[in-house]
Amino acid sequence: MPDKTHRLTLHEPAFYRIRIQGALDESWAEELGMGIGWIKEIDRGPVTILKGEVLDQAALVGLINRLYGLGLPLVSVEWLRHRKTR
Repeated sequence: MPDKTHRLTLHEPAFYRIRIQGALDESWAEELGMGIGWIKEIDRGPVTILKGEVLDQAALVGLINRLYGLGLPLVSVEWLRHRKTR
């Protein structure tokens, strides 16, 4: 039986969920290339959830640096899945 495990690499697209402390306005969705949602956590207050495809690991680091530059503390980064190939 062939192994169908697909390992994460540095140079291919994948989908991520990024949580940041604070409320980021929906107008940032297009600029960041991610969908935006929010939750309110008792111990953190508002948390913004960014979800979408990132081109590669370098683009992910660039996105995290952009959020840092906006003064938004990073709560978590979660890899969700690879882009589906045909």
